[in-house]
Amino acid sequence: MKIIAFAASSSRQSINKQLVSYAASLVENAQVEVLDINDYEMPLYSADREAELGKPQLAQDFLDKIAAADALVIGFAEHNGSYTAAYKNLFDWSSRTLQKVYQHKPLILLATSPGPGGAATVLAAAVGSAPFFDGEVKAHLSIPSFYDNFDVDKGELKNAELADKLASAMAMLSQ
Repeated sequence: MKIIAFAASSSRQSINKQLVSYAASLVENAQVEVLDINDYEMPLYSADREAELGKPQLAQDFLDKIAAADALVIGFAEHNGSYTAAYKNLFDWSSRTLQKVYQHKPLILLATSPGPGGAATVLAAAVGSAPFFDGEVKAHLSIPSFYDNFDVDKGELKNAELADKLASAMAMLSQ
């Protein structure tokens, strides 16, 4: 199984990237590629820019990565209750190139934040919208209070209950 994992965040120290890297590693015998959405940075989407520039190659490159995967693991950072601007822009350009961005791939959708909310608001939005973009949500999980529940040095969840929930979520990719 080939898994593409990425954080929907442009932060170089993304806690969501740490989470998806760990989560994807839980799938036995999987080939995992962790993307950095900074590699797909494009001008802010607008209809005017699309008319002027056309569809950027980087949007197609991102879609090609998704096409080559058997499954996706995405970690959503939350900015003011919503998607990060970096992810929303990448998604907007990608959806203009191919409306079915997720290409009927199984999805594990995750979110975390330093606070007790665990980015649950943006996760709910992602779970709710994924089917409209041809994503098959197999499982989703919010991890609250990241630094209390994740051992950054070891790169793994230290909260046993959350670790079990994440392992169960990731097992859904093998079903």
